[in-house]
Amino acid sequence: MTAQTPPQTPNPKKDTNIIHWYEHTGIADIALVGGKNASLGEMISKMAADGIRVPTGFATNAQLYRDFLSQNDLDGPIAAHLDGLLQGTENLAQTGFAIRKMISKGEFTEIQKQAIEQAYQQLCTRIGCENVSVAVRSSATAEDLPEASFAGQQESYLNITGIDDLLEACRQCFASLYTDRAIIYRQEQGFSHQQVALSVGVQQMIESEAAGVMFSLDTENGFPDVVMINGAWGLGETIVKGSVTPDRFMVYKPLLEQREFRPLIEKQAGSKLQKMIYSSSAQEPTLIVATDESERSSLVLSDDEVLSLSRWAVKIERHYGCPMDMEWAKDSRSKQLYIVQARPETVESLKDTAVLMSYKLKGKSRVLLEGASVGSAIATGEVFKILSPDDIEQFPDGAILVTERTDPDWVPLMRKASGIITDTGGPTSHAAIVSRELKVPAIVGTENATQVLNNGKEITLSCAGGAVGKVYEGILEFETEQVNLDDIPHTKTDIMINAAMPDGIFRWWQLPVSGIGLTRIEFIISSQICVHPMALVHPERISDPVTKDKIARLTSGYQHQPDYFVENLALGVGKIAASQYPKPVIVRMSDFKSNEYRGLLGGDFFEINEENPMLGLRGASRYYHPLYREAFKLECQAIVKAREEMGFDNIIVMIPFCRTTGEADRVLDVMAEAGLKRGVNGLQVYVMCEIPSNVILADQFATRFDGFSIGSNDLTQLVLGIDRDSAELKPLFDARDEAVKSMIAQVIKVAHQYGCKVGICGQAPSDHPEFAEFLVDCGIDSISLNPDSVAKASQHIARAEKRLN
Repeated sequence: MTAQTPPQTPNPKKDTNIIHWYEHTGIADIALVGGKNASLGEMISKMAADGIRVPTGFATNAQLYRDFLSQNDLDGPIAAHLDGLLQGTENLAQTGFAIRKMISKGEFTEIQKQAIEQAYQQLCTRIGCENVSVAVRSSATAEDLPEASFAGQQESYLNITGIDDLLEACRQCFASLYTDRAIIYRQEQGFSHQQVALSVGVQQMIESEAAGVMFSLDTENGFPDVVMINGAWGLGETIVKGSVTPDRFMVYKPLLEQREFRPLIEKQAGSKLQKMIYSSSAQEPTLIVATDESERSSLVLSDDEVLSLSRWAVKIERHYGCPMDMEWAKDSRSKQLYIVQARPETVESLKDTAVLMSYKLKGKSRVLLEGASVGSAIATGEVFKILSPDDIEQFPDGAILVTERTDPDWVPLMRKASGIITDTGGPTSHAAIVSRELKVPAIVGTENATQVLNNGKEITLSCAGGAVGKVYEGILEFETEQVNLDDIPHTKTDIMINAAMPDGIFRWWQLPVSGIGLTRIEFIISSQICVHPMALVHPERISDPVTKDKIARLTSGYQHQPDYFVENLALGVGKIAASQYPKPVIVRMSDFKSNEYRGLLGGDFFEINEENPMLGLRGASRYYHPLYREAFKLECQAIVKAREEMGFDNIIVMIPFCRTTGEADRVLDVMAEAGLKRGVNGLQVYVMCEIPSNVILADQFATRFDGFSIGSNDLTQLVLGIDRDSAELKPLFDARDEAVKSMIAQVIKVAHQYGCKVGICGQAPSDHPEFAEFLVDCGIDSISLNPDSVAKASQHIARAEKRLN
């Protein structure tokens, strides 16, 4: 790679000044004060009117660093060591250590000391505090650029007080320009070492009650319409270093400016087992302490604070003109929020969005661990545990690295790994950020990977299932597919996708589809809520103390237990709706069978035993039944919250397994009682067409609903009288049977006569081109597919349309 030369044309009028206050500095001054300081100055000088608070401070001129090296006669020795590294006479560790040691022993001139001391005293006067505590941050002249972030390559020093400690911190910042990871990073990015200079930022220290990281896109897939926030108690270093598993929040940006909406689509509590706080010791200005039970169980930000930070993120992104990576803090005294850093995001925002990589496991085995997934890839290999980067030489190429956490010193080791698993950390921890940049799949925040996984154990690390990554026992086969989105043809028939889980839904944001044709909320209930809703409405009916305790722990923080169900279902549905907004998202109300409901926590106390649950109390018949009516109203309340409070009016409600028109009327009445009335606030209600009665009486169902969605599996089962799960009758179970096709053609014809839309959800159009042609010939409005089938099915449908025309 050709060496890049960072900007070297500072304003000559400013260049002679050692100190530059943030309010007189902006993004044009990167060559003068480095990327980090230029960005802080830009926000203070240009964005205060937007209400964005940034702690005040000053920066040293990058020329001070050059003068420091020159006056201490260090340029020649540094060049010699770098040449030794290039020639192979020194290794990386030797070179970095030798250069850092030389710089650390350098001295400032009296003029330089005086300039820094005067600025520090002026800062103390401004804040009204003697020996104010400051954060001392490195800011390189080739840093926080849109094409190269250099994040974490140089050091920061927190809770520094007094001029002597400040000068020492400045020296250590200068030295950190030659950490091992910084040397490697510059080489890989093509930056000449000695053309990069370093400014030191001295910023008022926020004594954080809580702090964290914020991105103006989804860092796992580049979805641009969300703000992602991570937070933990105390100072923010624990998140950046990955020593805690933080809380996670996500907000949908396009609805933020409409103040009547609160589009918070994810709230997930992290374990937050420890926090970093101020120390009174000059030798150790910060220390790590354990959090208490209350802190671990509480979210670090209120909904209002999450929304406020997200609005700031949107304004900052708009000002800079690119996706941003920001750090925030909440002051423990004033309770005010601050932005303490902002830089361009340099991984997802630079990816080729025309190509979509898809990974799929071909087998399954026992799940050993779960954590936050980084990326969407799959890796297999043997476990190799390392607790210190000093052991890098022992690590075999291609092994899966298992460790407690990583920091920037681990980067050379991480490059050798095929996958990475950590005990602690979140999606914005060091391990996650570097893994994305290296394109190495990782699972972070597993809590106990170093205890569960032993050296040499063969495992499969999968990030292909969404936000939750899983570690499987053994080496599992998997397949990859690269889809060029430009090759997916446009079709007259709307192509939609099926969605089950909120986690990972943003993986498919690039697909050129017309919305979501089927979202099954029972998957959200079983995987994210876990409790039978009637157990929350009537906890007095639960006699088992163990079950009571589990429910109490899940619902802690909620004054009324049913609110736990409503909020978490609304978050899940809202996140799915956000992935396609404003395109339609059809949400099917719960369709568990009684045996499946019994598997939920507390379900044994509310479910009946049925001989044939497939044809028993399921779908619409539950919604007005005394055994479930109150729970169905909670489902409706969640949809109201997602549509009217969060703002996702693209949600269409769908009723499954509705046997009769009388049943349809009763269900619509219960929905209206719960605040979901067809036609009010634009609400559309669809019905699943999966029972012969739905076809036979299609004209009557069409007057009660706005659309039909054909459930080909149940319709085939009931038309042919075949148990869909029967292995012996599998050859007969075929949606292409003439009887089934006759039903499908009939309902499409009748529905269209009454102005209703008709769609179908299932794999048959993807697996069987002739079935796709049949549906197109019938004039079906939409075909909803699993996302990984869209490319192939679109080709079938386009060819069918072409032949028919």
